[in-house]
Amino acid sequence: MIILDQVVKRYGDHMAVNNVSLRAQAGEIFGFLGPNGAGKTSTIKMMMGLMRPTSGSITIGGHDIQKDPVSAKKILGYIPDRPILYEKLTAWEYMKFIAGLYNVDIKDMEERGRKFLEIFALGDRLNELVENFSHGMKQRLNLSAVFMRDPKVLILDEPLIGLDPRGARLFKEILHTSRNNGMCIFMSTHILEIAEQMCDRMAIIHKGSIISTGTAGEIRAQAHASESNLEQVFLHLTGGEDVVNIVKELQKM
Repeated sequence: MIILDQVVKRYGDHMAVNNVSLRAQAGEIFGFLGPNGAGKTSTIKMMMGLMRPTSGSITIGGHDIQKDPVSAKKILGYIPDRPILYEKLTAWEYMKFIAGLYNVDIKDMEERGRKFLEIFALGDRLNELVENFSHGMKQRLNLSAVFMRDPKVLILDEPLIGLDPRGARLFKEILHTSRNNGMCIFMSTHILEIAEQMCDRMAIIHKGSIISTGTAGEIRAQAHASESNLEQVFLHLTGGEDVVNIVKELQKM
């Protein structure tokens, strides 16, 4: 469903993304991990068609995101870490706006829209202006609008930021249900415990290059660290051994 083929992104002399190739399949949650500045955001912006790659290609459900962006975006959902919504609309007006934008059937909009607003505890806030919502409420509204559309491919960038424990638990359950129903889910996260719990496969990017790909077990094997947790493997692969050493010293105090 998602194919990146030798994708490169340069900013002047800086190589932000270096020859990245990967595939995420239908019915899979694919994790995208890396330290700050590794190239995750640049990669996601190119996948969304918000930025052109210097070279290489990206296809979403068989549609080239640069050559046929409309077809690609029809099947694509995106949940950023900080949602940008039309704040002068009410929550229900926003849902209707998104439904119209993506040609969602009116009946589906009514049924699925109300269902997900109820799930994310916004059912009693339909007529409130979005500008009065907290960050977490805006994120839950964005989630409701995206799942109302039932996209075939979903790209998530730190999706749990701003969600309370209830919202986070519901969101994780919806992701697993969507994955089991055939959705392709691509999730960038800094929370390694979440990645290990939720992702079927993952890739670690460091300094613009993919340095490891596979299941959590396969990544441990590649790092020759089968007994280590994913956090330790991640620090080892991305040059964070100094953090491990500092933690050991603190534990001795």
